[in-house]
Amino acid sequence: MTDPFSGVSLSASARARLADGKKHLFTSDLSVNEFLLVRQAGFRPVGLVLGSSVYHVGIQTRRWGQNMELDKLSAAMYHARELAMTRMEAEADALGADGIVGVRLEIEFKDYGNNLAEFVAIGTAVVADHAPASGTWRNNKGLPFTSDLSGQDFWTLIQSGYAPLGLVMGTCVYHIAHRGTIAALSSLGANVEITQFTEALYDARELAMGRMQTEAETLAADGIVGVQLLSLPHRWGGHTTEFFAIGSVRSANCARITSSPLRASCFP
Repeated sequence: MTDPFSGVSLSASARARLADGKKHLFTSDLSVNEFLLVRQAGFRPVGLVLGSSVYHVGIQTRRWGQNMELDKLSAAMYHARELAMTRMEAEADALGADGIVGVRLEIEFKDYGNNLAEFVAIGTAVVADHAPASGTWRNNKGLPFTSDLSGQDFWTLIQSGYAPLGLVMGTCVYHIAHRGTIAALSSLGANVEITQFTEALYDARELAMGRMQTEAETLAADGIVGVQLLSLPHRWGGHTTEFFAIGSVRSANCARITSSPLRASCFP
């Protein structure tokens, strides 16, 4: 299989930190309860892994009175997150991890440049005590699995005989049309649906959800759990917003065997 990280380069400081972690101790942002539950699920934390991308989000013209997706901005927001996720996965691969739990995706717009934002992906890399029935915890792309589930939810997923595959996402940056003066005055003081706004928000959410589901299909998943559908205005003003769908995909390819009253692991 082709190395999925052949084109990903880690900084010298990242390589030094990962090498030091292999020799001495692991780091993790899991809480004490989450750490213990991840261990009870049959996984050992080996290090905190992260990926970062400082990205210039471009400008796209929009029509004042028309609902429309801003596809250039949608592509930018997706690609920036994908870069951060890939670098996080490369760090996990360098640690020999089977997966990453407790993944967080964060965005921070910077003051030192217009339209500059840092996209960060961070989570705890883990190694399984035992291989699953399928032979590997990695997904069909050869990547460590990723999951944004809490330690408690991750333990429940493994306990129930499911294997995590990856974190999937879909995004849509959408311009919501302005209403004209006459239309605004016609509904003044009245209880009435603003269908123009309803259709815009519905369409934008559907686009984000559909793209998330398409990602899940490429991983041959049978379901997505823990789905969040967020509206993120960022710095675009009240009539332009990003709809972001994210969730963890799972597959029932793991036969559960309880090896102790507290541990449920998957064995071949």
